[in-house]
Amino acid sequence: MIDPTDALDLQAIRVLDLCRARSLTISTAESCTGGLVAGALTDIAGSSDVLDRGFVTYSNQAKVEVLGVSPSTLSIHGAVSEETAREMVRGLLRAARTSLGVSITGIAGPGGGSAAKPVGLVHFAAGTADGKIIARREVFADQDRAGVRRLSVLTALAMLAELAAQEPLAPSGP
Repeated sequence: MIDPTDALDLQAIRVLDLCRARSLTISTAESCTGGLVAGALTDIAGSSDVLDRGFVTYSNQAKVEVLGVSPSTLSIHGAVSEETAREMVRGLLRAARTSLGVSITGIAGPGGGSAAKPVGLVHFAAGTADGKIIARREVFADQDRAGVRRLSVLTALAMLAELAAQEPLAPSGP
C-alpha cells in the first residue's frame, strides 16, 4: 500500500509522472542501494510503463562486466568515486537504451570507510540517452546503514526527476 506521507513513495510517484508526461523510460545501476531505487519505483502500481530494468552491480567485477566500467578507473579512483559513477551510468544507458539512467556507488557502513572515503560517502550520476550527465557527491554522516541507503534512494530519485523535468513534454493525442 502506498503511504501518501512517505517521502520515497512521493518522490517515486513524481518521477513516474514526469516520465509518463514525456514518454521517458528509466534504468538503474545500483551498488550500495542494492536495487532499492528500482524497488521504490516498482512499489508504485503501473511503473512498468516507465521502469525498464535495474542492475545491481555490487562487485567491481559486475561493474566491469555488466556496465563496462574500466578496470583502470576502479584501480585509480576506486569503486566509490565520481569517475566510477559516471562510467556506470554511461554503461547503463548503452546497455539498457532507456531515456534516463541513474547510478549509485557508496559506502553504506557500518564498516568499510576510511578517512578519505568515510562511511556515508555516496557518488551518484544520472544521465540521458543524448549524453547529458549530472553527478553528485553526498556524505550522509551520522546515519546507520538503512539511513544511508534511504537517503541515497531519495537523492537518486531527485536526480531522475531533475533530468526528466528538463525534457520536452510528449505530444498530446489526436
